[in-house]
Amino acid sequence: MSTDKSDREDQKINWDVYLQAYYEKPASTKTWSGYDVKEIYTPDDRAAENYQANIADAGEYPFTRGLHRNMFRGRYWTRREVVGIGSPADTHERAAYCFENGGTGLNTIADVTYEMGLDADHPRAHNEVGLTGVNISHIKDMETLIGDIPLDKVSWSLITASTAAAATMAQYVAVARNKGYDISKLHGSIQNDPIHFRYCGFSPACPLDLSIKLGSDVMEFCTREMPKWYYTTVNMYDLREQGITAPQEIAYGFGIAMCYIDELIRRGLNIDTFAPRFTFYVSCHMDIFEEISKIRAARRMWARLMKEKYGAKDPRSMHFRFAVHTAGCSLIPQQPLNNLVRIAYEALTAVLGGVQSLHCCSYDEPMCLPTEKGHLQALRTQQIIAYETGVTNVADPLGGSYYVESLTDKIEEEALRYMKEVEDIGGTEEAIRSEWLDSRFEQEALKRQKELDNLEKLVVGVNVFTTEPEKTTPLGVQRISENSSKDQIEGVRKFKLSRDKIKLEEAIDRLREDAAAGRNTIPAMINATQAMATTGELLGTVREVFGYSYDPLNIIESPFK
Repeated sequence: MSTDKSDREDQKINWDVYLQAYYEKPASTKTWSGYDVKEIYTPDDRAAENYQANIADAGEYPFTRGLHRNMFRGRYWTRREVVGIGSPADTHERAAYCFENGGTGLNTIADVTYEMGLDADHPRAHNEVGLTGVNISHIKDMETLIGDIPLDKVSWSLITASTAAAATMAQYVAVARNKGYDISKLHGSIQNDPIHFRYCGFSPACPLDLSIKLGSDVMEFCTREMPKWYYTTVNMYDLREQGITAPQEIAYGFGIAMCYIDELIRRGLNIDTFAPRFTFYVSCHMDIFEEISKIRAARRMWARLMKEKYGAKDPRSMHFRFAVHTAGCSLIPQQPLNNLVRIAYEALTAVLGGVQSLHCCSYDEPMCLPTEKGHLQALRTQQIIAYETGVTNVADPLGGSYYVESLTDKIEEEALRYMKEVEDIGGTEEAIRSEWLDSRFEQEALKRQKELDNLEKLVVGVNVFTTEPEKTTPLGVQRISENSSKDQIEGVRKFKLSRDKIKLEEAIDRLREDAAAGRNTIPAMINATQAMATTGELLGTVREVFGYSYDPLNIIESPFK
């Protein structure tokens, strides 16, 4: 179907087509994840309801309706926009812009080279530095990124997901200490979920054993030294972007979370000591009721998992804390302004689900990094929901809906079935090692594509109401200066020539010894960062201890032989 102006001028209108459209009805009544739903839900669907045991008021176990009784009456969610563009100075400037326009939390994201654990002067990094985020090669870069931001007053979300998160944490703490901050009082979070990042194209940087080791090192360090810091955000969002369903998002995400929890318990930590700082990233797709039900089911399931499987006694350990990214994969380059509508619905869904922290994608992300105008519009979307729609007045406003409660039960049932499936093949670690999980992602991605090809799922601009491809983006595109990349590369080279080599080698030796002895590597990484070790040097040293090549891309050798 096409509505392009040139088509209309060249073709005589077929009014029969319009008549068919007038009587059009949904081609499918399944949810986005493919579940059949009834024409109407009634009290008969909830006849055996045990409200207190399965739903309860917001703020009460199992927290189906929310973590706090007053929810947004007590405090709005944290309104963030993900920023990572060009150099550390460029990223600092854009982050400050978001703050000036009403952002209430910082959110900076690493570029591909940093996530891979490479310095900006790596031979394969030349065309990638600063292209998809910010590169932090050394402590001076982190100092520039932080600039004059008061670390004791802001909530900073550091989006480094891979094993490089260990280096990020070390660099952040090193700069904070150099500036005189008491790190035990700092608020914020780090993504630090290297297990999942193998499914985002970073498997060379995220072997499973090293992912569990370094991810858990960050969690253990923060539990002991930074009690107000959220030390992981298990990324269910990225898993969902692979094409899996809403219940699979919960099941596979919880499976990865349990890998870290089991490791922390093995290290001797009590569940109630660390669980209150465990958080998740959740996706919000276009099926509003399914996504709200997914969030409600996840809250209930996590509470029961913590209490019944791990023996948690502190209610805070049972809280499913989550941030939402609106679904990047739902955005398309065709008719890009339509993405504003998609983002708004997805953000509304997150708020109706009781989100703690929200990032709205920018409408222009299918084409480029967010422009300044794109970032501003995404932020304004959150502010309109917060201040104008009235949806924040009541906790869990859809609670009690026969449909939503039934769909919440259905998603929980399906997610538990998927978790049992993983358990039967030996658990999540085995599902990853055997690539069983890889094959699941491939199957689901193929299924989603077939649904589009067969018109079982309709997406405006893709397989319905298509138009000629646009030649421009309405509010322009974000471009990264070539000089930005060149300056960063040259800066790293000069930095490496300026260091005290004896002090540096002593710090690297200590890091190598701690890694070999099975000790937590973060204190040694902080020390090495202060001795001017780079990101690639920190991670390469630990990689070699674990039997991997110094360089994930196997191109350069360690300078510390």
